Amino acid sequence: LNSLLEAAGVEPQFEGGIRVTDAKTLGIARKLFLEENARFIERLDSLGVATRAIQGTFRATYLDKEKWQYVGKITEVRTQAIESSIRAGYVPILTSMAEGDDGHLLNVNADVAAAELARALKPLKVVYLSEKGGLFNGEDKKISQINLDEELETISRQPFFKFGTRLKILEIHDLLKDLPRSSSVAIIHPSDLEKELFTDSGAGTLIRLGDRIQKATSISEFKDIEKLKAALVGSSQGLDTEASVDTFINSLEEKKFSAYYDDAMQCIAIVKPGGAKQTMAVLTSLSTTKSGWLSGMMDNIFTAIKQDYPTLAWTVDERDENLAWFFERSDGSFHNDGRVLFYYGTSMRSDALVPVYEDFLKSGQATPSE
Repeated sequence: LNSLLEAAGVEPQFEGGIRVTDAKTLGIARKLFLEENARFIERLDSLGVATRAIQGTFRATYLDKEKWQYVGKITEVRTQAIESSIRAGYVPILTSMAEGDDGHLLNVNADVAAAELARALKPLKVVYLSEKGGLFNGEDKKISQINLDEELETISRQPFFKFGTRLKILEIHDLLKDLPRSSSVAIIHPSDLEKELFTDSGAGTLIRLGDRIQKATSISEFKDIEKLKAALVGSSQGLDTEASVDTFINSLEEKKFSAYYDDAMQCIAIVKPGGAKQTMAVLTSLSTTKSGWLSGMMDNIFTAIKQDYPTLAWTVDERDENLAWFFERSDGSFHNDGRVLFYYGTSMRSDALVPVYEDFLKSGQATPSE
């Protein structure tokens, strides 16, 4: 757009970071958007994708006519044509142009238009395409995911939380608050779109509200013991009967521990700290529902555990369907007789790991310090 404006002798003007859209700029922008949409539709059609061009989705008022001229603030999103296209098997394609109350076309920021459309449709996922392929931290390392309820306060204190990154995260936070809690936002490179939509691994940066993780260090802090018992049945440590759960809970009355869980107790992890002889903390019980995995709650729980325990060991059955997830969150592992010992925060040859490894060989478990 900037190149076309320059060729037409129009000097771009910005007020408060927003492009001033005069009549000539609006005409050039509209022509460009329509041409690019047509090219996009033609390309998709050539690949066998049924598409439908949609117009008139957005209504808007002038954001500030004296300051930005033909720039609009969306007041209404008409979803009927979009939903009709989807039901008929067509991919709807639209621009961020809006219709003003006086009949004039108004220019609207594309990210803002996408967010307003999402608020109207309540989708499971919103995907933003970016040449950078995601958000990056201060070490220029891509951030794979952010669970905002748990991490926003921490992230807001990081050096990289400024300028465009800060604005994008806060805008996404505002959007997700208006969507179902199961919704998420992904920021990916265009080449990763297929991977994001059709595989479990995804790409880029995935942002969710997640669930704020609760923490307890004594049995008396749990408001509902029966819900705790129900959550522990079938945990990673073989608590498969009510009797075994009762025995485990009774043992917690006498020992130090930290329990991490969500309000609904779809996920719960119990960590026992190290001691004089065995200094590593051990994840003694881990239980989660399918929903807990899909919603990213387990990621929240592991983030909370890492903040409290810089080193940790735990065991998982080799047949666990989420084994790859545990490998990704560990610094190393050992395999023996159908069980896998994972650890993070230490090296394979560290003295701290020796007693944990010896117990693992004897019992197939990581045994916490007495």
